[in-house]
Amino acid sequence: MPKLMKSAAVIPVAKEMAVPERVTPIDQPVVVGSVLAVDIIIAGGAALLAAAATSTTTLTTFLLSLMLSGLVVFFAQKFYAYTIPALRQPVRQTLRMGLAIAISAVLLVSLTWLFQLEAHVSRAFVLGWFGFTLAATAAVRLPLAIAIRRWAAEGRLARRAVVVGGGRLADDLIATLRRSSKGDIKVCGVFDDRAKDRAADPADRYRVIGTFEDMEAFCRAEEIDLIIVTLPASAEERILMLMKKLWTLPIDVRIAAHQSKLRLRPRAYTYIGDVPFLAIFDKPLTDWGWAIKSIEDRVIAVLALIVLSPVMLGVAIAVKYTSKGPILFRQKRHGFNNQLIDVYKFRSMYTDMCDATATKQVTKGDPRVTPVGRFIRKSSLDELPQLFNVLKGELSLVGPRPHATACKAGERLYNDVVDGY
Repeated sequence: MPKLMKSAAVIPVAKEMAVPERVTPIDQPVVVGSVLAVDIIIAGGAALLAAAATSTTTLTTFLLSLMLSGLVVFFAQKFYAYTIPALRQPVRQTLRMGLAIAISAVLLVSLTWLFQLEAHVSRAFVLGWFGFTLAATAAVRLPLAIAIRRWAAEGRLARRAVVVGGGRLADDLIATLRRSSKGDIKVCGVFDDRAKDRAADPADRYRVIGTFEDMEAFCRAEEIDLIIVTLPASAEERILMLMKKLWTLPIDVRIAAHQSKLRLRPRAYTYIGDVPFLAIFDKPLTDWGWAIKSIEDRVIAVLALIVLSPVMLGVAIAVKYTSKGPILFRQKRHGFNNQLIDVYKFRSMYTDMCDATATKQVTKGDPRVTPVGRFIRKSSLDELPQLFNVLKGELSLVGPRPHATACKAGERLYNDVVDGY
């Protein structure tokens, strides 16, 4: 399986097709997050510009500009402005943004009247802000739509997917997706457990590259975004077994419903191209949620580093001049999707006794820990450098705690003790 995962043969699926080169992908959440950040800057900057043009620049105006930035992106998100399909259409995007900006302006006028802030928010300020914001967001949308269409044509924005279950159902599904999804999906392989029981049907158009047992490792290694299940409804036991395997993956899981005889309300389905799907699992954060969380984490991390810089400088000096060795200690830990990351900490142990994998847990009075190390561990000051991990996007301010690779409960690794760890 390791050779299979690193082989270029896993990217295409048609037996008769040559293997295309793998283009450098562009994460859709990164695009959405960047657009959202630009909109926040535009809305806030337009408010300050309008305030300067109308000579009403005050602290209240500055605070209102921050509020306007939040209102614009909030209402724009409600109108589904922050999705890749929407960003492809600049005219429709401009209309949606205009509506979001207009609602924000009406709300601003209402609050101005309610709290009697007419001295800070004039009619000229509101009209100026509306015009500046609409013009700037429209100017950004046109070149962005052109870029997104080009990236989509190159396959750089495609969501990487695998299909579970081979045979004619998979053949029909993949063919339909290729016709109607406009390059939004790239099928990286088909997985089926029938190889255990019978040979594959030679009439199948798409190659089965592994069994269900191989799929989890493949999805993690190849950064798969979507798992599509094409097993028939009669295969209930196999579907339940699959769900148990897949729930630990941070991946969207959908059951294809294009050939199902069961008909539910339209809102029960999600669509990729013309193909309906039933949602089973969703990623922890959507594009919008990921963007907001990323911006929030980084802004708070920067503010925290500024505020805590005197404390961190003091700890760094204490570590440096009380024991030999580096100030910072790097430790391998499992981050999101089990990816290995280097977590930063202030060094709390003697250099020649450091345990990079946490094979042995630190105990009370542990001789490996320096006197300064005991204090910073007890006060958790040794964790402050992890704010740099947050800035890099490897950690979140609020989220599961990543443990070192060799952490144990008793004599057993956490992965062996906790189901789905």
